[in-house]
Amino acid sequence: MLRVFSGMSAALAFSQHPDRFEVKLYERSANLGGMATSEAIDSAKYGASYVNDGVQGGSPAFANTFAIFEKLGFQGSEVGFQISFGRDSQEEFWSNVFPSEVIDKFGPDIKKFGKVLKIIKSMEPVFAFIPVSKMLPMFGFSQDFGERIVYPLVALFFGTGNQTPYISSAILERVFMDPSMKLFEYSSSSFLASIPEMRAFPRLSLVYEAWKKEVEEKSNGSVSIVTCREVTQVKRTRKSVTVWSRKTRGTNNDQEVEGPGTEMMEEFDQLILAVDADAALNILNQDASWMEKRVLGNVKYLWDITITHNDLDYMKKYYCLEYDPSLRSKKRLEERDEEALKQFDFAEKNFRPLYYVRSYPSDKTKIEMSFDLTNYQPQFKGESAYGPGGSGRHNERDESPSEDTHSDRKVPKDEYPPLSDHVFQTIFLDKHGSEELWTRDDIAKDKVILEKWWKQQSHRWQHYAGTVPWMMWINGRNRTHYAGAWTILNMHEIAVVSGFAAAYRLGAEYPFKDSEECKRLFTLYLGASHGVRMRSGDRQGLFK
Repeated sequence: MLRVFSGMSAALAFSQHPDRFEVKLYERSANLGGMATSEAIDSAKYGASYVNDGVQGGSPAFANTFAIFEKLGFQGSEVGFQISFGRDSQEEFWSNVFPSEVIDKFGPDIKKFGKVLKIIKSMEPVFAFIPVSKMLPMFGFSQDFGERIVYPLVALFFGTGNQTPYISSAILERVFMDPSMKLFEYSSSSFLASIPEMRAFPRLSLVYEAWKKEVEEKSNGSVSIVTCREVTQVKRTRKSVTVWSRKTRGTNNDQEVEGPGTEMMEEFDQLILAVDADAALNILNQDASWMEKRVLGNVKYLWDITITHNDLDYMKKYYCLEYDPSLRSKKRLEERDEEALKQFDFAEKNFRPLYYVRSYPSDKTKIEMSFDLTNYQPQFKGESAYGPGGSGRHNERDESPSEDTHSDRKVPKDEYPPLSDHVFQTIFLDKHGSEELWTRDDIAKDKVILEKWWKQQSHRWQHYAGTVPWMMWINGRNRTHYAGAWTILNMHEIAVVSGFAAAYRLGAEYPFKDSEECKRLFTLYLGASHGVRMRSGDRQGLFK
């Protein structure tokens, strides 16, 4: 039986083969899920007893993520992806909900941008190494177009702060045109085509509890998941991988977990490092090969802080929260543009942004972002924490408190709480590069609900030159595979697929091989990050 040290999606794949694999997964914190966490809030004050924190939702194109949710008895909730860029002035505001003066101003640039995306797609290997800041002047785009339109949008996609100008142009093209990654449809007249569908995630703490139970039950004990345990070092030889680990101190459901403990040594046949690149290097330490040091060491991380709050004054000061007819495109009104008139009418009744993005006045390449969690997350409208139609089949409903399943305020589907009761989340990006611009102190202290620091991967072009194409040369070497969104692009879907790919390389079945939607990204990832194709029995078509 093959002994493997693994991550969550890899563990799910291994659990299908209890007779072939003996797997251990160690999680340093008390809760599974990494950035995908849930936090308790005051239900009497805010109308819901929790928020998902760190990961809010995803595109319906995230087929593997939603396939796992469905397998576990959860569903995503459909929500319109409305965005408000800039403050409420005709010189700054634009949105994907209705056309504004800013969109009219950049009409020629917007029309040309669609042609440029096609050029980038046709020459993707070249543009992978060209940052957005170089691509824009290369095609004659104005600096103002970059600062008003492109940089805020890129920051929204990737949360990149002052790294935004250095994003690979090829990755920008992918989020518009790749069926497995795209968030928006491009429009030659409004830049973003209408309001795409997003899916807000169910309560993530329950998802990962159910995920753990699914793995343990299906594997019949051959897969073991242990929280509050940290891997301190590994030693690899031609025959085995030795892993040293120890208990960590943490909390689980507000109960302190005992630790730290003495170090323990175990031996495995294979290792999957489902951790950030810098953490992988720390664990490998002197055991890292020259290539591993080069590839993993090239990944750059930034420190961000998210402040979850209820400060409506702050939000109104820096963003456009409500529909204002004075912000409408005068040109479209004068022309009686039929499509625009429909959009204006819709916005008057339904303008409820999920995302807010603004540039700092002193440096428009640097960005701040906020969410309206009340508009985004369905528990604020009384929806089940399992999602619409979700059963939560691995969760014990009879033993769970009411806040695990429903919010305390039952708001009719078409009604929303007043803005004064909304829960917002503001993200201040890149501590070491932008902290002097932050307006963090403007948020009233008595309105702060949560504060949390995050380590965010930078998607600078160097990542696609020095890490992504070289992953296939370290994956599978020295009895080690790597998993995590950082291997390609910081998306929940990539993180999930990366674990499946590592398990697949070690002989496990891909759980969703009968779904063409799921398999598309998995196949692409397997080729890009591992340099291999699916096994012949799993491929279809003329060239199998």
